[in-house]
Amino acid sequence: MTDPTALRDLCARYARAAGELALAGRRQAGHGLGRSTKSSPTDLVTEFDQAAERLIVDAIRADRPDDAIVGEEGTDQPGISGYAWHIDPIDGTTNFVYDLPAWSCSVGVTYDGATVAGAVYVPPLDELFTAAAGAGADLNGTAIRVNPISDTSVALVATGFAYQPTTRTAQAELVAELIGHVRDIRRLGSAAIDLCHVACGRVDAYYELGLNSWDITAGELIAREAGASTSDWSGAAPTPQRLLAAAPGIHAALLRLLEHAAPTPA
Repeated sequence: MTDPTALRDLCARYARAAGELALAGRRQAGHGLGRSTKSSPTDLVTEFDQAAERLIVDAIRADRPDDAIVGEEGTDQPGISGYAWHIDPIDGTTNFVYDLPAWSCSVGVTYDGATVAGAVYVPPLDELFTAAAGAGADLNGTAIRVNPISDTSVALVATGFAYQPTTRTAQAELVAELIGHVRDIRRLGSAAIDLCHVACGRVDAYYELGLNSWDITAGELIAREAGASTSDWSGAAPTPQRLLAAAPGIHAALLRLLEHAAPTPA
């Protein structure tokens, strides 16, 4: 088995290189940025999502040809090593298109289904979050930890909304039920960044439903290695379908709130 810290360094290298490519393209494109849609009219994709994914895939193929790769923009390559890379070349494409700074490049790797390393790079802010299993989590090389909070009523909670209107409506109804029990709600538009913000204490918790493996593989490990409790909405192992990452002192209380009012994923 490969040392997780070596895989973390590869994740960081791939995420940074893809992020730099995407940021340069965004700056050059200005208001002329081209885009199309995928699953719905609000699910945007650009040429830079695709170019960044190609860059990462080519690098993994060169460095680790026996590993599997799954990417948001269509990559689905089998492997024989037990390792699988989950890549989101631009997590937060809507923010990218509108030139808002909350978008990231996320690269995570699993071994036999368990995440062993990951990196999330936020190009507009030059922030690189990394983690390796058992080795903690860092922001630009400095160790990070979740907040020591135990009172849900003063918790700042992040979430996200789906692309499908009916699911967004159900998610908005859940926010309406939760907001009276917490300090406030934040919605940035990048699951990977939200998870990293739990890790470094910029928010106290993050929940969402209906995600994909590439959205959470790196960020969930980063949050967990920074001390967060992560799970699905019943307290079992975290899944992309229903994910909660929270400071340990508020995790159980948030689970109770989510279980009471959980909508059905689309």
